[in-house]
Amino acid sequence: MSLMQLTAVELGKKIKEGEVPVVEATEAALNAIEAKEDKINSFVTVDREGALKQAEEVQKKIDAGELTSPLAGVPVAVKDNMCTEGLLTTCSSKILGNFVPTFTSEAVLNLKKAGAVILGKTNMDEFAMGSTTETSAFGETKNPWNTEHVPGGSSGGSCAAVAAGECFYALGSDTGGSIRQPSSFCGVTGIKPTYGTVSRYGLIAYGSSLDQIGPVAKDVTDCATILETIASHDIKDSTSVERDDTDFTSALVDDVKGMKIGIPKDYFGEGLDPEVKDAVLAAAKKLEEKGAIVEEFELSLVEYAIPAYYVIACAEASSNLERFDGVKYGYRTKEYEGLHNMYKKTRSEGFGAEVKRRIMLGSFVLSSGYYDAYYLKALRTKALIKKAFDKAFEKYDMILGPAAPTTAPKLGESLSDPIKMYLGDIYTISVNLAGLPGISVPCGVDSKGLPIGLQLIGDCFQEKKIIQAAYAYEQTRELVFSPLLAE
Repeated sequence: MSLMQLTAVELGKKIKEGEVPVVEATEAALNAIEAKEDKINSFVTVDREGALKQAEEVQKKIDAGELTSPLAGVPVAVKDNMCTEGLLTTCSSKILGNFVPTFTSEAVLNLKKAGAVILGKTNMDEFAMGSTTETSAFGETKNPWNTEHVPGGSSGGSCAAVAAGECFYALGSDTGGSIRQPSSFCGVTGIKPTYGTVSRYGLIAYGSSLDQIGPVAKDVTDCATILETIASHDIKDSTSVERDDTDFTSALVDDVKGMKIGIPKDYFGEGLDPEVKDAVLAAAKKLEEKGAIVEEFELSLVEYAIPAYYVIACAEASSNLERFDGVKYGYRTKEYEGLHNMYKKTRSEGFGAEVKRRIMLGSFVLSSGYYDAYYLKALRTKALIKKAFDKAFEKYDMILGPAAPTTAPKLGESLSDPIKMYLGDIYTISVNLAGLPGISVPCGVDSKGLPIGLQLIGDCFQEKKIIQAAYAYEQTRELVFSPLLAE
């Protein structure tokens, strides 16, 4: 087994035992990036010099016994919407093409305190708006399982980097499924924690009431360990929650006896690929064989999740992206006449088509006369969706379903039909609207050799339950690598 095929926790153990020096692990990752980036394009920025310098410093601290985290010395990639001091942070947009922050986001800071080595920043859909990582100003990212297909999005760069073996784990952000859906498409594991568990300080906002940072890795053990490291209460984030139950690794137990798992009938209707349906139901059967109680039930309001999500997310986006005007930082148009002309030209040249589409939609639903008809109605729908989940969790420990209705589509297919792309988020969006935790775990491949993802959804602050069930399911199948990582 090559070094890059190790999980983050396995590598951390070898580093701690002195078998693998931190510099060697970092060089292995940097060399893998160099060898594979032409095929994948999962990075916007690679900080070779900075990573090797960090590796030397971390090694000294490990040797001195100052760093004891299971992730100490393990190289990581960070989605390019999390601020990193002194390192280019672009949100994969031309408008932030020259932005170098003066501070580091709290989640990345927590990783650095644990001794993680930051390799660089991963590609994404521009401002996290998209489901394919094709709207990036720096070119599309490709799926390591088949480079003619998309990796999913918006955390496609992070998921592709892990799947291709360019890093040992990565951070992503999830606004409407942006960790879970690309994890499903790339055959890796990803967790979206309960809203407020991981600080959003330093995360460049898309939809502030929906965004949440989470880990992407090769297996459930890694994800639980990373989440334990990045979860913290942060006074700099007013939505941050103080929790005393973030020992997520304690849930890595192979036991689902007596667990009640609900399967929404609404998730298995029209639009779901038959191969995805069969793989997800086969995974449910495996959990049932291990002693879980699996039942079908009706989860209402599923068809309203997508319209409610896009109204709320676009409304928040139109407000959050107002700050990118060419005055304070980022791109500014070269030729202009007066302030208003500078605003218009800067934003017209700096934002891509998908971002403009969502800003316009958001501005429209917030405008006078339409606020009540759309935005207010979407907020009421959001409350009803949360109520439907609350009712389900009175009976079930978790909900099981697909992470996406299909496997990864071909490059270019989704962008030609934005509505089709939006509908692809049907199984992930409601989790963000309700602020719930969700995990995507690989559960097979289709006839084209593309990965299929199983999604487990828990009640608020019940990450441990879904981690335990995901871990128990994972024990029933071998870790499968993408062709690029298996090389």
